[in-house]
Amino acid sequence: MDKLVIEGGKPLSGTIVIQGAKNAALPILAASLLADGTTTIDHVPDLLDIDVMLNILRELGCRAEHSGGTVVLDTDTAHTSHVPESLMRQMRSSIFLMGPLLARFGETQVYQPGGCAIGERKIDLHLEGLKALGAEIEELGNRIICRADKLRGADIHLTFPSVGATENIMMAAALAEGRTTITNAAREPEIQDLQRFLNAMGAKIMGAGTDTITIDGVQSLTPCRYKVIPDRIVAGTIMVAAAATRGHVTLQNTQPAHLSSLIHVLRRAGVQIVVDGDIIKVGSATRPKAVERIVTSPYPAFPTDLQSQVMVLLTLADGVSVLKETIFEGRLKHVDELSRMGADIRVDMNAAFIRGVPRLYGATVEATDLRAGAALVIAGLAAQGKTVVEQIHHIDRGYEKIETMLSRLGARISRYSPVPNN
Repeated sequence: MDKLVIEGGKPLSGTIVIQGAKNAALPILAASLLADGTTTIDHVPDLLDIDVMLNILRELGCRAEHSGGTVVLDTDTAHTSHVPESLMRQMRSSIFLMGPLLARFGETQVYQPGGCAIGERKIDLHLEGLKALGAEIEELGNRIICRADKLRGADIHLTFPSVGATENIMMAAALAEGRTTITNAAREPEIQDLQRFLNAMGAKIMGAGTDTITIDGVQSLTPCRYKVIPDRIVAGTIMVAAAATRGHVTLQNTQPAHLSSLIHVLRRAGVQIVVDGDIIKVGSATRPKAVERIVTSPYPAFPTDLQSQVMVLLTLADGVSVLKETIFEGRLKHVDELSRMGADIRVDMNAAFIRGVPRLYGATVEATDLRAGAALVIAGLAAQGKTVVEQIHHIDRGYEKIETMLSRLGARISRYSPVPNN
């Protein structure tokens, strides 16, 4: 397995262009199935999760090419709605395919998805939403069969503002007969991006970004060309890395409004941030201040996907910080790894009490999930000495060649791949 080797202690400096958003690109790729023909999607990052989604689409019969950040997807040749179990097990986001496949073929067969190590992520809300639209659902072990002669609009209330369920219902309802209303919908920017993409294909959807989304079903959709929004989590990761290493970094191609909760936290920690259009400048020359309390919650509150990265910054802060995780029960596994590097963190249930230390020290650590892996890279950049991060396939799910990206900012980081035995 590949690993990253980091020589820490050097402030990050320079300018970086932020990649397209993985969590926007994945549902958009799935939604492309709703229109016959060739759809072109720009600003798609080169990631393991994107590769898995494209391989699934190819298995369904689509022709897909990904080059230079652009995906060209021809859905005319799609001939099956059965998603292979082996591919679904590789990626959680494969569940997005249920809605569009059901709308296109009238039935689909999928499996319980895999690919996530941060705790249980039930798909009950996805299934309940599709049932409300008229689907009959049969569960046979880990196999899920959905059928619907005709999808009809419905009023659907989500008991939790699930991003995936909101998006799956939006995609299925786009071709349903009549009006669908989703209340307590998730409000993430990626949902707004999906609405813009679907509307570009001819859908009639309003309200994304609020807690109520209205979809007036249409008979058909038309392929289009579309550009994915910047990845707010990648941008946030770089911002935290700049602060933790006491560097100065300029981020281009951002949407600062998507990062308002992080910007607020970083400013409380004493980090200097200047916003100018789609450019964010981050600078820090002194030890960060402790932040009394941060609680993860659905957007627009502080994102769970930046919790582990910000925890690294707080391990170096002057004072005691409290960080509470409310979304995923398994998202504090990185605490043990940070402790190996000298961090002083105590966990009580879903809260981490972080007493800042003057410095971290290099160690061999293991990425336990995507964002925890990114956090350990930040810790290695800020630490004294050499850090080795193992199990970096998790990081490759969401960061496009993270070692190349950080090297452009002056980081001393290299990827090492094992030599295969002959």
